[in-house]
Amino acid sequence: MKRLFTLLVAVLALSGCGYNDFQRLDEQSKAAWSEVLNQYQRRADLIPNIVNTVKGEASFEQETLTKVIEARAKATSIQVSPETLNDPASFARFQQAQGELSSALSRLMAVSERYPTLQANQGFRDLRVQLEGTENRITVARNRYIQSIQEYNVLARSFPSNLTAKVFGYSTKPSFSVGDASQIASPPSVDFNKQ
Repeated sequence: MKRLFTLLVAVLALSGCGYNDFQRLDEQSKAAWSEVLNQYQRRADLIPNIVNTVKGEASFEQETLTKVIEARAKATSIQVSPETLNDPASFARFQQAQGELSSALSRLMAVSERYPTLQANQGFRDLRVQLEGTENRITVARNRYIQSIQEYNVLARSFPSNLTAKVFGYSTKPSFSVGDASQIASPPSVDFNKQ
């Protein structure tokens, strides 16, 4: 009887340890991360077509194009693997490179507004719509990843599953962050008196 009781206690203790939850959430976060990478790759694949279309506009700012090309090269040169999820420094480098590419693309799109022949180009308009759709997909994929990491990190920090995390080496995972939170936190200045 004592043996059966000990076995029952052991089974109940192990069922509440969270090991299976860690496995499930770890796989879920890897899948979400893969989707983020797929969308970033989709964006990187669109860039050469956009750059070639814009190059057709003879007077277009070469510096803007160069920055987009360099940002794409940097973003695609960073090797990313599932282990990146567990390395905050690698994750930050990847995130910074993708942010620089987003910034360069935003500038390219803003500058392109000044070129009516480029705006009239159906190919450019189609590529722009595809790029905007891809940016939306990136946002959705990042949000799913953030949610999966949040669920994983809560499990890693909660009692008693935090004990399982320590025993099996499940540490918290980094999430996406904003590059300059203080700048975003301050409201923009608006002056209606300027003309």
